[in-house]
Amino acid sequence: MSPQTPSDQAVARSGERTAARHGWVQAVVAVLAGLIVMVVVAALGLWASGATDLPDNAFPRVVAATVVTAVGGTIEFAGDAGVIADTQAGLTVTPLSVTLAGALVIAAGFLRPLRHRAVAGAPELAGWAARIAVLWVLALVGLGLFARQNFTVSLGNGTIGDIGDLLGVTPKVGFKTDMTPTLVFGVLWLAGVFVLALLVSRGAPLPARLLRFQESVRPAAYAMVALLLVCVALGLVIALVVAATRGHASETFAVILLGLPNLVWLTFTIGLGATWNGRVDGPFGLPMPHLLDEVLRTPDVSTLNLRTLAEYDGRVWWLVAVDAVLLLAAAFLMAARSPARMRAWQHAMHLAVALALTVLMICLVGRISAHYGLSILGIGDVGGGLKGELFLKPELWTALGFAVLWGLVTGFLGGLLARGVHRKGEVDTAAPDGR
Repeated sequence: MSPQTPSDQAVARSGERTAARHGWVQAVVAVLAGLIVMVVVAALGLWASGATDLPDNAFPRVVAATVVTAVGGTIEFAGDAGVIADTQAGLTVTPLSVTLAGALVIAAGFLRPLRHRAVAGAPELAGWAARIAVLWVLALVGLGLFARQNFTVSLGNGTIGDIGDLLGVTPKVGFKTDMTPTLVFGVLWLAGVFVLALLVSRGAPLPARLLRFQESVRPAAYAMVALLLVCVALGLVIALVVAATRGHASETFAVILLGLPNLVWLTFTIGLGATWNGRVDGPFGLPMPHLLDEVLRTPDVSTLNLRTLAEYDGRVWWLVAVDAVLLLAAAFLMAARSPARMRAWQHAMHLAVALALTVLMICLVGRISAHYGLSILGIGDVGGGLKGELFLKPELWTALGFAVLWGLVTGFLGGLLARGVHRKGEVDTAAPDGR
């Protein structure tokens, strides 16, 4: 790599002075824009799902709790029904539509001051990221303090209700933010957004010591992000068609605005051959087609993969073909953005690692766990409706193994297909006269 010229160094110093002078204003804009987008998406999704009917004007606080969980925060559930009663509740789910919207906006705000730069020093990048992180922590504290609410639980008209009236029991359940893990995981989420933004953007500057990694890492990272976004776009088109032709528009838009990536990325891993285990019991439902809910609504733990889904609908085998096309396109894109000197086997290795990390991310953020229960004097769920359970988790090592296999095959084929593509900045070796 050629050394920087004096003019390049002057431009870099000018950029650093500009960032130092205006950094806080730009950081405020980036954080506010990200939060506003996340709040709007969460509010619209909850509105479509009917959450505006919650008692005690709890809707704004539920919106805040949704944003907290979207960035990795933790919401604690607690109940108070006196010494003769016991309440239990728990929820672990990430509304990835809200997460994705916020990540895209914050990443754009993080990269904007760095555009038109070839190289940026590590102190400059760290300082710029630190400004946003400080404001982000303050925003998380505000959201966490606001995201708390208590509700009174109706015991109904059955035996449980009669016992509750006799003993004067008025159960209450509520939620609040667990601040310590929320701040820790919220900052880690922000750091992940920063790192991924720098890896994906070809025009984003890197410290000089890291430039040697960009040829192997950036094309693969870009291809995986493009793959995930294409999956979401395809899912959006399908969801809109379903809403227009089959009704249930409000439920469909709730899924789009809260959990569309949860659904489409889960489906993508199933098409690769991954297996998920889960169960649905009680009034809980899953943000997914009726077919998947039907497979999981059994007395025992159910297995969710291509084979079990095909027993209900043979068309699920088309997922394999769709995944193959998407991965070949991603492999071609990665190879086309890589230096021409790279071999096909190198593309295969790069895509295998990138796809395994992508599937790992999906498996970690796509887990769902929810349960609640209420019992009085040891009697619970008399008349039904007072307890429920839902969980969905992957068989991690199987999913990663299939990801590596698919990455090796499609990466190699993508490298072969991209051999004739002219890379940006490539210069023909032949002289103009053909000699």
